[in-house]
Amino acid sequence: MGCCFSKRRNSEKEAQPQGEEEPPKQYSWDQREKTCLCDFQSPEECIHVNSVLQVPDLRKWMLSPIFLLLSFRLFLGFMVDPKDYMFSGLKNETVGRLPGKVAGQQFLIQDCESCNIYIFDHSATITIDDCTNCIIFLGPVKGSVFFRNCRDCKCALACQQFRVRDCRKLEVFLCCATQPIIESSTNIKFGCFQWYYPELAFQFKDAGLSIFNNNWSNIHDFTPVSGEVNWSLLPENAVIHNYVPLPTTNELQAVRISTEANRSIVPVTHGQRQKNSDESCLVVLFAGDYTIANAMKLIDEMVHLGFFLIRTKEVSMKAEDAERVFRERAPEFLQLLDKGPVIALEFNGDRVVEDCQNVVNEIFKSTKTFVSQNKETASRDIDGFYNFADIQMGI
Repeated sequence: MGCCFSKRRNSEKEAQPQGEEEPPKQYSWDQREKTCLCDFQSPEECIHVNSVLQVPDLRKWMLSPIFLLLSFRLFLGFMVDPKDYMFSGLKNETVGRLPGKVAGQQFLIQDCESCNIYIFDHSATITIDDCTNCIIFLGPVKGSVFFRNCRDCKCALACQQFRVRDCRKLEVFLCCATQPIIESSTNIKFGCFQWYYPELAFQFKDAGLSIFNNNWSNIHDFTPVSGEVNWSLLPENAVIHNYVPLPTTNELQAVRISTEANRSIVPVTHGQRQKNSDESCLVVLFAGDYTIANAMKLIDEMVHLGFFLIRTKEVSMKAEDAERVFRERAPEFLQLLDKGPVIALEFNGDRVVEDCQNVVNEIFKSTKTFVSQNKETASRDIDGFYNFADIQMGI
């Protein structure tokens, strides 16, 4: 007894002329057109196919630049130690990471008690689980910061997304590009991020965050309780280093830190606190070589005069957006929109429109800038711009 195909195989083998070798079998993958790691459509378009991948001499392939590059990347992958990107199970310790030590990787903080933790670098995402009575500073986080089951912690951090779940009694000085969210949490207090060290501005850029997009006080509570308030804002005169003190270890003291509001990389804003005056003013600066520096200079001047910076925003505008926001003055600014995103500042205080116009005319004489023309139209300007910006940014 045999397989029903065995006779056919034997007959095919007998039909093969003696002394003639059987040709190698051809599979579908052998018939595919060879391409390179460069992902070109055809071998003719790739500089590596003929010079590397089709070279029969293996030694030449192993000495080729592309092989060395891939090998180096693989070597770096093996060198990454997960322990370098976590703090776990610590108690009564001061620990941290210096600038350049995290370099955009994910980080985990868990099961820590009565610790001071400082991450002076940018990262991808950070999760903080089951921590109690800790002080935490986090440099710019490209993605989300997620607190879970934490209590009695004081924090300062900057991120794209901020989430809190099953936590109680957190005090957070925050810079968040989107709307912060709390869930099943109580007694969460928020203040505006204010911090400086020399590398921080570059870390914001590496994390893809704008120092002007900060929704620290615009909180969304997923699980509100009738008659109770799960979150609130810290007092306006709260001093950040009384909550998040500077590190005391010799290693971390090498970072030149300042917590003074006038040196903060992120402008310190009034947020959704009650405004002191019924008069506000909108200023919009258009992209140029010194836009950020000009915005910070204007903030310093206006705060020095006693006015409050309510909120800031950096966003790209199209012609139709400008026509809705700037109305009859839109033609003045249409040609400036292609240069990059605009920076908007809202100031508040009695006579703020007049004083803001004077400061802008004095400092930015040759720079085209939008400033509200009077108290009556300023409210319309502010509502129009920030409604557009929130829709544009999905807030």
